[in-house]
Amino acid sequence: MELAPTLQGIIEERSLRWIFVGGKGGVGKTTTAASLGILLSRHRESVLIISTDPAHNLSDAFDQKLGSSPTQIQGISNLFGMEIKPNLNTDNLEFPEVFGVSPDENAKSLIGDIVNSIPGIDEAVSFSEMIKNVQSMPFSLVIFDTAPTGHTLRLLNFPSLLDRGLSKIVSLKQNLGTAISQISGMLGRPDADQILGNVFSKIEQMKMLIEEINRQFQDPKLTTFIAVCIPEFLSMYETDRLVTELMKFNINIEHIVINQVLFPEDQCRMCKAREKMQFKYIGQIKDMFEDFHIVINPLLEEEVRGIERLAAYSKFLVEPRRSS
Repeated sequence: MELAPTLQGIIEERSLRWIFVGGKGGVGKTTTAASLGILLSRHRESVLIISTDPAHNLSDAFDQKLGSSPTQIQGISNLFGMEIKPNLNTDNLEFPEVFGVSPDENAKSLIGDIVNSIPGIDEAVSFSEMIKNVQSMPFSLVIFDTAPTGHTLRLLNFPSLLDRGLSKIVSLKQNLGTAISQISGMLGRPDADQILGNVFSKIEQMKMLIEEINRQFQDPKLTTFIAVCIPEFLSMYETDRLVTELMKFNINIEHIVINQVLFPEDQCRMCKAREKMQFKYIGQIKDMFEDFHIVINPLLEEEVRGIERLAAYSKFLVEPRRSS
């Protein structure tokens, strides 16, 4: 039986709390996420769209400045957007509050080195803290406009990543043995062991938080993933990889959006509208970058795949195409 080619099921699933929108770069993830947010704002009390892509496009999509805290989307009272930058700066951590001690600058530096020694810890901390904060906010639904596939899969793999990193650090601490006393001397205070112990305790708490988040993400009643692609080989291949990996993580995915499709009845109208829009922006690009070599390449009837077609396409880089 052919499934309905719509996202109506997502709209009707009232228990959903988290929706991820992801796929290869440049396929229209942000456009899809923003459009879905507008649609769902008509059916939910409040909706938040979060961009976790380092190359944020959400502000551009809504044509308004979004920051690291929820900002109301103009014209829609119950739709909000925010852009986060996954980055941990250990210099800004409130050490007395976080670790229960008041270490000096040397201790802060050591703690920073320990925390940052776990691969991906900056993204893990940022993501987990963001989720913890979002959970306390009055939003009935959260949509993630994610980064390209690899980055998104790293986010979902953080619990096991932290577990491996934490085990490595604990092993290192155990092997230090009497060297702890030397560290105490380096810090200029006798409580180095307590400081380190609190660091490990904080990391354990963070790991538990991320595991709880992961549990929610693996609940199909609470979370679903929408893959976005375009009808080309590389995008199709990337979508297949994404779906396979999501199934390994037990993340529900039932919808795929295919963008940039030309329908026969629209082609003449679409071509004329597209040409008009492109002509305007090409003119603006030439004005903005008048001291640059501006190379203009055509949209082709077939995908550029394989040496033969790549070689043919490469001619456009050195032989400008002239309008007939």
